[in-house]
Amino acid sequence: MKIVAVEVIPLKLKLRHGYAVAYGKYTHAEMVLLRLEAGSHMGWGCAAPDIEVTGETVASVERALRRVAVPLLLRQDATRIARLNQKVREAIRTQLSARAAVSIALYDWMGRRAGLPVYQLLGRFRDRIATSATIGICGLGATRREAAKLVEQGFNILKLKGGQDWELDARRVLDLRQRYGRRLKLRFDANQGYSVEEAVRFLKRVGGRRSLDILEQPTQAQYKLALKEVTARSAVPVMADEAILTFRDSFQIARQDVADMINIKLMKVGGMDSALKANAVAEAAGLEAMIGCMDESQISIAAGLALALSQKNIEFADLDGHLDLIGDPGSDGVMLRNGYLYPSDRPGFGVTVDL
Repeated sequence: MKIVAVEVIPLKLKLRHGYAVAYGKYTHAEMVLLRLEAGSHMGWGCAAPDIEVTGETVASVERALRRVAVPLLLRQDATRIARLNQKVREAIRTQLSARAAVSIALYDWMGRRAGLPVYQLLGRFRDRIATSATIGICGLGATRREAAKLVEQGFNILKLKGGQDWELDARRVLDLRQRYGRRLKLRFDANQGYSVEEAVRFLKRVGGRRSLDILEQPTQAQYKLALKEVTARSAVPVMADEAILTFRDSFQIARQDVADMINIKLMKVGGMDSALKANAVAEAAGLEAMIGCMDESQISIAAGLALALSQKNIEFADLDGHLDLIGDPGSDGVMLRNGYLYPSDRPGFGVTVDL
């Protein structure tokens, strides 16, 4: 089944509510869509580059897809997904979200041709998963207001962004814990903003597991020993995020006991096949895993959801990156009800794309 057409589509979408993290502020989301056609079926993929995380830009991703991926894919057998992903991985070594777009499109095409949802093809371990909703860096009052809105919408897991001021971060956590008690699960993501000592002080101030369920990437990604030290001194499970850019990174995290959990993002590891390998390593090492995301179209959010639903070891999800987009061309692939994400039962990832 030969691939007869591949289209690359750059996209810039405004966010309904801009937000801040430890390393920057965001008002728009830029991504690159990929559409491939083989036989009577199409497959859609999405790349969501982040210069601070993957070192990519929309321009570099678009260039890699047009100049390298498209020539590699055209006239190839679309059923040979493993071979095509390997060829793209070897040819595009540094543009991870570009590779993810190809991988997602191939899996979407496979599901559409088979007439089955991808999460069923991959194993269908569960039918739904709870997702967190994210609150960016802001003051105490704004944190309270945003949390109230999200709880009213049915979310029972909130993730707070921080990393610029550990004392304010601790006050925000404690305030929400006092207001909502244990019925609300709280996760905290410092996005590499803390030193080891700041992370330890933050954890001590919030009271460990009494207030917090997960601490995500408190220290800089390149210093794995720092993350390991925080993990050793923390009663709260520590999750590696930016420290994992490939499935080999998950092996190093596991081998060196750097963290208790890993955050697998399709955009960071390079797509579905690499994410499956990263999770297999985590499962073998006894590490819990979460599927996370960037600001992404529902096209790739649905792919992340399919992965989460198909794997026993993936018990956590942070798949809210599509909820704030204005004009997302993807729809119908992910349903949100009372804080849980449900997949479409349509073939592939079930996403309708309207451009």
